[in-house]
Amino acid sequence: MARDYYEVLSVERTIDAAGLKSAYRKLAMEHHPDRNGGSEESMARFKEVSEAYTVLSDDQKRAAYDRFGHAGVNGGSGGGQQGFHDVNDIFSQVFGDAFGDVFGGGGRRQSNGPRRGSDLRYDLEITLEQAYQGAEVEISVPTTAACETCEGSGARNGAKPTTCSTCQGVGRVRQANGFFQVERTCPSCGGQGQRLSAADTCGTCHGHGQVRKTRKLSLKVPAGVDDGSRIRLSGEGDAGTRGGPRGDLYVFLSVTPHDLFERDNLDLLCTVPVSMTVAALGGEIDAPCLVSEACDGQCKAPVSVPAGAQTGKTVRIRGKGMPHLNGRQRGDLVVELFVETPTDLTPRQKELMQELAASFGDSQNPRNSSFAGKAKRFWADILGSEEDAKSARENAQ
Repeated sequence: MARDYYEVLSVERTIDAAGLKSAYRKLAMEHHPDRNGGSEESMARFKEVSEAYTVLSDDQKRAAYDRFGHAGVNGGSGGGQQGFHDVNDIFSQVFGDAFGDVFGGGGRRQSNGPRRGSDLRYDLEITLEQAYQGAEVEISVPTTAACETCEGSGARNGAKPTTCSTCQGVGRVRQANGFFQVERTCPSCGGQGQRLSAADTCGTCHGHGQVRKTRKLSLKVPAGVDDGSRIRLSGEGDAGTRGGPRGDLYVFLSVTPHDLFERDNLDLLCTVPVSMTVAALGGEIDAPCLVSEACDGQCKAPVSVPAGAQTGKTVRIRGKGMPHLNGRQRGDLVVELFVETPTDLTPRQKELMQELAASFGDSQNPRNSSFAGKAKRFWADILGSEEDAKSARENAQ
């Protein structure tokens, strides 16, 4: 099981960006493989520290991690899928290119071949009804797409890039810095190993081969999803470079609070008011329920109220709760009764209520009778203690 990222960096969850960077710098220097003879243990620890910093130094990824844990970031570029060369890039970003590459020239070499696009995250808010029935929604996702003008090449009119004369196509340059051999990204080609002249650069994407674009996607939300559920859309992330595949899109769902229902796993909880007469005599009331094929299109369910029902009494209606995700099981609708006292009585109604109250005995109010007995014993204990204290004072005199 992956360790907590805050524990990996030995920091509190409330730490700020400066403190986080300082903690990473210390641990990265301590565990860098090239300072520890290339040991596998140091390499594993260095990768773990760099992975934790990659996530926590990014505000969006940190928020996702704080809310969902490792599940919130495993799909993105900051999750546990990075290789050793990737975390060396993070080392270089924190310490600087030259300093980061001192240890064995460990920075990642740029590749001229196809590269996969980045994964994306999209937060979608849905209603409880949509989570109950399932839904198909359209979302607008800002992504990068291959430039249509140059077909992603970055070149104008099919022009071909030439090998960078500074790095000879490697994408990195080396220079001596005292005792150390320093390697850094080629300043001429930006690490690509190839260059386009200004005249050959695509005017639409300015040589990047990609443009920002908002894409409309149809998303199928399965019935039974819950707050925090994640849906992966393969190949719907950012476009790859040099013909590389697109990344993935991860949609995180949140369910808005409902006016009538609360969800408890697969059960739906609902509080329904009941008149005093129905609670006393018993009867049947209607409780609201969410509509689905299993409910035969009805949005209410009959509830039998037993005679003498009190506030807080619950009645369970089988099979009227949330559907199980990817299963046939359904939860229950749990109805909690709330007995209402009538208000704004007419003079005649007050008279009838007084007659009714006069006719009640202890058998009609068992809970009140029990409470009265407990209260009498409580008062007797207090009064008895006071009498004992008074007697003791008199005897002392």
